[in-house]
Amino acid sequence: MDMETTGSKDHTDPRPDVVIAGAGPVGLMLACELALRRVRVVVLERLTAPDETIKAAAVNTPSAEAFYRRGLLPALAEVQKEALGHFGSFMRQRQAAGATPVRAAPKFAGHFAGIMLPAELLDASDPGFHDAGPAGDVGLVPQLALERLLAERAAELGVVLRRGVELTGFDTADDGVTVHLRPVAGAGGAGSAQDGHPSGEAAGEALRAGWLVGCDGGRSTVRRLAGFPFPGTAPEITGHQALVELTGSEKLGAGWNETATGIYAHGPLPGRILTVEFDGPPADRDAPVTLEELQTSLRRTSGTDVTITKVLTATRFTDNARQVPDYRSGRVLLSGDAAHVHSPFGGQGLNLGIGDAMNLGWKLAATIHGHAPEGLLDTYTAERHPIGAWVLEWTRAQIAMMRPEPHARALREVVRDLIGTVTGTTYFVKKISGIWQGYDLPGDHPLTGRSAPDLELADGSRLAGHLRDGQGLLLVLTDDPETARQAAEYASGYAGRVRVVTGRCPSRPELAGLLVRPDGITAWAAGTGAGRDGEGVGAEAGSGGAGAAPGRTTGTATATRTAATDTSTTAEPGTLDDALRRWFGAPEGAAG
Repeated sequence: MDMETTGSKDHTDPRPDVVIAGAGPVGLMLACELALRRVRVVVLERLTAPDETIKAAAVNTPSAEAFYRRGLLPALAEVQKEALGHFGSFMRQRQAAGATPVRAAPKFAGHFAGIMLPAELLDASDPGFHDAGPAGDVGLVPQLALERLLAERAAELGVVLRRGVELTGFDTADDGVTVHLRPVAGAGGAGSAQDGHPSGEAAGEALRAGWLVGCDGGRSTVRRLAGFPFPGTAPEITGHQALVELTGSEKLGAGWNETATGIYAHGPLPGRILTVEFDGPPADRDAPVTLEELQTSLRRTSGTDVTITKVLTATRFTDNARQVPDYRSGRVLLSGDAAHVHSPFGGQGLNLGIGDAMNLGWKLAATIHGHAPEGLLDTYTAERHPIGAWVLEWTRAQIAMMRPEPHARALREVVRDLIGTVTGTTYFVKKISGIWQGYDLPGDHPLTGRSAPDLELADGSRLAGHLRDGQGLLLVLTDDPETARQAAEYASGYAGRVRVVTGRCPSRPELAGLLVRPDGITAWAAGTGAGRDGEGVGAEAGSGGAGAAPGRTTGTATATRTAATDTSTTAEPGTLDDALRRWFGAPEGAAG
């Protein structure tokens, strides 16, 4: 694959370009994105082994698209196949125990505040569901399996993962960050045989790097030490999620259940339980979750005398909802739960963090390599903060509807009626799936600012397959060799940053060309015969035309307006020239 060959990065400097605190899915995804662009990355993780605590159970469409574009979709499809097998086991166990049969839904649809979304009411003809390609068929991917896949991928890309060390502090300067480390007590030192650092090496260690990214969770050390404000709303619930062995499970309802005392869920894995009680946050978030605590909560919320005989894995959670105003402070950045926390309902947290990593990775890499246009890194907050804010509001709304009091229950019935319609189910599924997400970028083509459709070209290749190396993509959809030659020449100054692919897309004849950012977002699009001279891409490359109207932005599903307005270019806003310079900097040999 083509990689960066230009820029200001000093390849003889042995220090890492980026230190990432936290080896969860967000930290590992970001590390992969950076390493794909030849950025030296060290990931620090205080745990000596992956955390096996039960966590999120699904990925949404933008996350599945991200993994698809990096070649990981087949592995995720296998994980989903296994997860569906566990669901089958859950149904058989309930049937054997004499419980009410559970009908397998034809397609995973999700829930809102514990109200299940009936998949049979989903309007599959809605165009929003059509552009993801094979990624649209993958969703049931547990976080633990995803972390294993990302750790393997990071190792393949040369990412250094150091387990058993914790960040204790850092000093920032104009040209970098000095991170202070120490081995975690009982971990036997900072390194292990797998990462090449001898035991005890990190005692009193200071690690110099260009940048520091906190991916270290909701109680982020990086966020606290850097002094990021963290405004939001205080928690009012105590939640538990666990995998257990229990007797009397046939007394529990399958799926989500509301009762006079709270909410509980049972399944879709054998022994998986979840409870929500509205008696305030837990007194001690860090205390071990005991069998007695889980059993008391499950009996109280379910109104049954079910008995837990063994706890396999368990965790507590609350609805603490907070978000930093800016994801960057100089050379320190935040991603994932370090930047925003909320309740887990709807499975938004994991996916929000993966989106952060995809957005930040290529922008930080371009900055490190010295070819980022001015203001590019600031668009990370500008684009991701509004989506994070939406997730916080989405989860707060669910908490309001879950409360075991008359007003909330009345509202719940209204929403349940809405969900019982095709329009209602489709609306909620589109929100939960994330297909509404996008960024408000210059240009008035409907695809601009949205996730690029997974076009199938006449040669059998698909758009996602051309994004695996982390470059941008200029897709020229024509069989005219002269137009193709002109487009390739036009983008020739972006070698190593933008790949040019020429072909035809018989299923979308209205499209003449797309410029796709490394994170899969359409930066520019043009329609066939819509240019000023009726020549599609060839005419629109340096002019306006349909899909490139100067200074105009549209799109009902966009989430934010980009801050990248100072690009040091005179290109007309919305043109291909403007889009290339705005996101990939000046071409080789050009000023500004």
